[in-house]
Amino acid sequence: MHNQKWLSLNFFAFFFTWGVFLPYWTGWLTNEKGLSVSAASVIMGTGMVARSLSTLFFFPLLTRLFSLGRLMQILAIASFVVMAFYIPANSYTLLFIITFAFSFIYPNLLPAMESGATVLMQTDRIHYGKSRSYGSLGYTIALLIVGAATAVWQENAILWIMLLGLLFMAVTQSLASPVPLQSRPAPRTKKGPSATAELLKSKGFVTVLVVSILLQGAHASYYNYGFIYLQDIGVNSFYIGLILNVAVIFEIVFFVKADTLFEKWSVSSMFLLAGIGSTVRWILIFLFPSVWVFILAQTLHALSFGVAHFAFIRYIFKKLDPVNIPAAQGMYAALGMSLSVALLTFAGGYLYEIAPGYSFLGMAASSFPAVVLVLLTRKRFAY
Repeated sequence: MHNQKWLSLNFFAFFFTWGVFLPYWTGWLTNEKGLSVSAASVIMGTGMVARSLSTLFFFPLLTRLFSLGRLMQILAIASFVVMAFYIPANSYTLLFIITFAFSFIYPNLLPAMESGATVLMQTDRIHYGKSRSYGSLGYTIALLIVGAATAVWQENAILWIMLLGLLFMAVTQSLASPVPLQSRPAPRTKKGPSATAELLKSKGFVTVLVVSILLQGAHASYYNYGFIYLQDIGVNSFYIGLILNVAVIFEIVFFVKADTLFEKWSVSSMFLLAGIGSTVRWILIFLFPSVWVFILAQTLHALSFGVAHFAFIRYIFKKLDPVNIPAAQGMYAALGMSLSVALLTFAGGYLYEIAPGYSFLGMAASSFPAVVLVLLTRKRFAY
């Protein structure tokens, strides 16, 4: 299979399962396993901590033991096996342990795939945006399938769709991986610094990582409270799923065109665009509590998430040695896509109780400093 098609297929398979687990698992725990919302939130919150620690420390270790291709196969199969234990589990303790284990294993597939994509960008000049758009497509299809299935079979369908998705991903990962992903990075000497330590010594990388953390973390209120916000402003539940999908559709369009549109853009200029788009997005929702304004703001997801993510990928593709890419992806997944979102979720929840709009305005307090940081550092670090 051509490397571009292999990457597209595996992005699709992973983000299909991501589109089931991320938005629906708390609801599945409460409806099918009988947990209270607070109990399910503790389980999912602990799972997010496990995800952060795992992608930060466990993932770089695994990349020194296995090639990226082999690692993705192992993670996909292990994720399916652990998910199957949910079928008989009914006690709080068992659900807690299974969720912790699953959250410790499964999310490592994301930095593994992103690392593989970056390596293939360097070795085969593949188009990252084109393949990543299939991931967004998989996420959208998952939302639609779960919505239709739960309307017929209730929340019980969520587990079986997740299991089928994981099985499909395990099959796709069993296909022969691209040759550049079949070899492990050259081992480091014992006296040499670790990849993480080496990256943290780079002021340019640390700056880019902090900007990414601020921009990705700013989505916390949208991810966690977007659904109930739409309910609070009177949107019928039937339309909420469609409205939330607007963001993913624009994300897909962006990734399809990203390689061409931003070919000559610097990383700092992309971050500026993302930061401005993100800040405008959250302020609009705060100022105008209207479904039409919310839909308009959804189009800015292509900037607030898509451009910010693409900028980070472009930076590590251009600036980092391949041996350091897995560690960089692990730090990004742990801090930018997990821990920052978790911490800002607590802040967003507190603000939401005061007034729903404040929860989104608070996210601008994360995105706007990213703009300032880029303006202060772009010339100094030339990124």
